[in-house]
Amino acid sequence: MYPRIDFLYLSEPDMIAAGVLDAERCVTVCEETFSLLGEGDYLMGGANHNSHGLNIVFPKETKFPNMPVAGPDRRFAAMPGYLGGRFDVCGNKWYGSNHANASKGLPRSVLTMMLNDKDTGAPLALMSANLLSAARTGGVPGVAAKHLANADSKVVSVIGCGPINKACFSAIMTQLKAVEKVVCFDIFLDKANEFAAWVKETYNVEAMGVDDAEAGFRGADVVTVAASRLKPLFFNDEWIKEGATILVSGPFNTEESFLTTAKIVYDHTALQEAYVEDAVASGNKDAYYSGVIGGPFFRLIDAGKLPALHDSTGLGDVVNGKKPGRETPKDRVIFIACGMAVFDISWGYECYQTALKNGIGQSLNLWEKPSQA
Repeated sequence: MYPRIDFLYLSEPDMIAAGVLDAERCVTVCEETFSLLGEGDYLMGGANHNSHGLNIVFPKETKFPNMPVAGPDRRFAAMPGYLGGRFDVCGNKWYGSNHANASKGLPRSVLTMMLNDKDTGAPLALMSANLLSAARTGGVPGVAAKHLANADSKVVSVIGCGPINKACFSAIMTQLKAVEKVVCFDIFLDKANEFAAWVKETYNVEAMGVDDAEAGFRGADVVTVAASRLKPLFFNDEWIKEGATILVSGPFNTEESFLTTAKIVYDHTALQEAYVEDAVASGNKDAYYSGVIGGPFFRLIDAGKLPALHDSTGLGDVVNGKKPGRETPKDRVIFIACGMAVFDISWGYECYQTALKNGIGQSLNLWEKPSQA
């Protein structure tokens, strides 16, 4: 009558053992997730069921001595969602972020993921989510590379040589089999060279580090952008070659001429519409746009220079064959990804199932008998 509840705890080493770093499998699961998004078999936060999440952003000043104040990339966020299909589960990614963490030997963000039974709300698993989040962030442009990039792409450019772009690059490389050269750009040349050395060792292809943005873009067939939020990247239209695919997972700015002539594919148009709704509700759309990855597109849509989001293409529609992605080898294509809880849920669920099958992790007890039943 009063069932006990146990749930699985997965530490970061447990997540590694459960396959969280399997980039090729992650791309497959992310593609499955895009298909469910395209069919509408999901829910996310907010009244529109499409919000990225709920953020706590700290004030610049406070009269309370213990209340945190604003700092670079300092916030907390909750990203809840439900995903249908074979997953059929609810979940929430929770994280705190602070650029100052590096001085303490910590990553910028510290993340956890909870999966819950869709009917009772009981916890199924609590897992370390830094590697999970990075993997699914990489898996998304991996799917985009499969469906939008030219299959014979030979030169890949990595713009921003941090851990997120390492995950993006790893996923992209599972889909592109003709790559011969990789250009690694970072404002810190030592980071670019370190990334290039890793590429050479891991993939046995030519790789070079650069600290000049133009050198990072020119001649690239596929570009993965995951640069710093503190200094959004700018690139020129003329740097982007015919047939190039730009996969954007971080803030950027570019010339209007590129965005109005490239083929644009969004991760999910309903998510982008939710961002615009939030911008309107903020009372200062322009300032809000400056803080989100899709800002450059939203400004052009408002000005009537790009199609409205509901008339645009989402990757789920491309995956499901409802709308075309790349239509000719000469198209310049830009893909914009802003992050969705459903991908944390799907990849987290996949790792959870692997852990159950292989006896990975630690079972924790919530209660033997609920006191309030």
